[in-house]
Amino acid sequence: MPASKEEIEAAETEGIAIDYLVAPTEVLVNDGRLKGIRCTRMELGEPDASGRRRPIPIKGSEFEIEVDMLIPAIGQTPDLSFLAESSGIETSRGTIIINPDTLATMRLGVYAGGDAVTGPAIAIDAIAAGKKAAASIDKYIRGNRRQNG
Repeated sequence: MPASKEEIEAAETEGIAIDYLVAPTEVLVNDGRLKGIRCTRMELGEPDASGRRRPIPIKGSEFEIEVDMLIPAIGQTPDLSFLAESSGIETSRGTIIINPDTLATMRLGVYAGGDAVTGPAIAIDAIAAGKKAAASIDKYIRGNRRQNG
């Protein structure tokens, strides 16, 4: 999961245990009620062409965690297939191109932020982008039609 050093330290300070190189593989349900999750321990494989060492499952390392509640919170690459070329919203490498100062797209009156612009990242960045876009949208509504400057 993407997390900054500060976020990890803050979580650990609050008593949250972080188990690294573990992947959830199954949600366990009993009589229609959540019971737990099954996980597998991972190890880093050899570096690929990009130099990244991808996690690979360790056979026989499966274990279960009993849980009362499960909150899935995963960053994913946005599906921008709905943006036709005629939309006026430009994309590059699976993200929307924006003016970094205003978060305006190339289409007048349309703003973007969060994972749709940055790709998968931490939630606080998306929240900050939302606040920045809101300020830009407010200026736009009040008559400042200059999105890109």
